[in-house]
Amino acid sequence: MTVALMWEARAVPGRGADLLAWARAQELPTAPLRRETLRAPQDRVLVLTWWDAPYDADLPELPEPAADLVTRAVHRWRFESVDVAED
Repeated sequence: MTVALMWEARAVPGRGADLLAWARAQELPTAPLRRETLRAPQDRVLVLTWWDAPYDADLPELPEPAADLVTRAVHRWRFESVDVAED
């Protein structure tokens, strides 16, 4: 089974580049199958990781950034892959 973890944070206005750099620098104790980092308007940063594991497995996640870097607590979601489409 493939599990995807989603980590999303919103930076303090004007600190989106700092949050993006912080997220990209975070190392996990084990490597996922895939890791993708994205950004969006309003200084949002999203990190997706894919794992070959059961849905309820204990998987490493990115931590909370320093409070002075974000406007709120990080949002986290877990998904189970049900379909993969190839281009």
